[in-house]
Amino acid sequence: MRDQSISLALRRMLQAGREMQSAVARRMGVRITDVQAVDHVVSADEPLGPVELGSRLGIRSASATALVDRLVAAGHLRREPDPHDRRRVVLHATDHARGDVHAALSPLLTEIDTIVGNLSPAEATTVLAFLTDVTAAMRAYANPGESRSASHRM
Repeated sequence: MRDQSISLALRRMLQAGREMQSAVARRMGVRITDVQAVDHVVSADEPLGPVELGSRLGIRSASATALVDRLVAAGHLRREPDPHDRRRVVLHATDHARGDVHAALSPLLTEIDTIVGNLSPAEATTVLAFLTDVTAAMRAYANPGESRSASHRM
């Protein structure tokens, strides 16, 4: 039987991530879905539209529209015409949202930077490769019909 300590540590880290999102939502005075939505918009490789955002959050189109309307009204997101398809809109996080999230996460990010700074270059390469591969596996699990991009090993 293979040692499960890494898998267990990863599961605990994912649980801690969900707890962290709840803490950010409380600190910002918004719903956890709002924090998750802004995070998806900020971290997406390609600009997301309301439909794609709803799909990532596992909510229906009407709920995604209401969510986006609320985030636009609060000054966290803005809608812009898609430069490649004028029938579609894409979402962008505002500087206001980025500032609020950064302020809420600053102590955590500082601590993570310290932890990363303590890694040797070889350890950093290994950790990055591991996290990249696990992220790809999780995305493939969440979106089984989409093609899986290759790992970005250094």
